[in-house]
Amino acid sequence: MAPEATPSGAPDTMVQARAALRDVVSGLVTLVRSVPDANTASVGTWTVADVAAHLSHAFRVDTDAIAGRPVPEATVTTAGMAEVNARMLAEDGERDPAVLADRISALAHEFDEVASRSRAAAVDWLQGARMPPSAVACHLLEECLIHGYDIARATGRSWPIRRHHALLAVEGGVFPLIAALPPTALLNQEKAGSFQAHFDLRLRGGGRTSMVFDRGSLTLDTGCTRDVDAHLSADPAALMLVFIGRQGIGKPLVEGKLTAWGRRPWKLARMLTVISPP
Repeated sequence: MAPEATPSGAPDTMVQARAALRDVVSGLVTLVRSVPDANTASVGTWTVADVAAHLSHAFRVDTDAIAGRPVPEATVTTAGMAEVNARMLAEDGERDPAVLADRISALAHEFDEVASRSRAAAVDWLQGARMPPSAVACHLLEECLIHGYDIARATGRSWPIRRHHALLAVEGGVFPLIAALPPTALLNQEKAGSFQAHFDLRLRGGGRTSMVFDRGSLTLDTGCTRDVDAHLSADPAALMLVFIGRQGIGKPLVEGKLTAWGRRPWKLARMLTVISPP
């Protein structure tokens, strides 16, 4: 079935994101419910139950954003989001995987209902960022994909990430988020202060985007391909896992999921040290 289109003929990102979330959440709920030990270490200091609880918080925040309700005060940086997430986890004592699976399922249904009724051109997200509702939905999709990966890896289970889901998460969620936030938000300022680079990113199955790093700022441009330091052809799922710090760059390069070329391809390795995702 072809994606539902807008009057202009372009695919409707919100419709695609809602469909992707329904697909992913079904497997996610099953995965969380099957967790054998809630205290299994997962990512950083979080257990698998902490990850599941955090996911439920992400559903709550993004649903509230699309509904036009208040969202938590937060600075969208690594440190700022770590503080908010820690506070929300401390205020929520539930760590039973079965209960959290039911909670995520219920919140996902609520999100889908709210998103289906949204007619706003833009909504207020964290740090006052104004984004299309579809970008909020794609951000939630990214949360599900990444944290499903965290839980599956910790518990020895499979978590395949479909290319079109990852592509939606990146192009429909990550890119609009970068555009909506201050250009300094997603970078380690100590490491990025002297870094200048221009990359041509080509997502397989998707489009091309220029990433411009300029002394602590990151901006995106869909039309500028001149004076490029390096080109990067990337499988969306591999790129997402590398950028978010869940996977090193070596294996995707060997497997051909990431391919780099150009005048200064070594700058790509430096880029991974200056990016600081929340």
